Amino acid sequence: MATPTLHVRIISPQQLILDTEAQSVSSKNVQGNFDILPQHANFITLVENSPIVVRLAGQKPISYKFPLAIILNRENHVDIYTYIQPPKV
Repeated sequence: MATPTLHVRIISPQQLILDTEAQSVSSKNVQGNFDILPQHANFITLVENSPIVVRLAGQKPISYKFPLAIILNRENHVDIYTYIQPPKV
């Protein structure tokens, strides 16, 4: 049986920055640290100047940091919207 994953996209007006399957997404909002795992409840939040870490199966985690991002999770699809192309952290 296959391990459930999240479909993660990071989208800016300029380009699609990331489009992949992942095991989890982690970051920090005004409430504190959070993790999004497969089967997570629907969720939307703002993330300001905090790393967003995408964990891929069998690979090193990928980390991005944006001045402002909106993270939307629904039915194992995580869309992260931002307005600039960031450097990788």
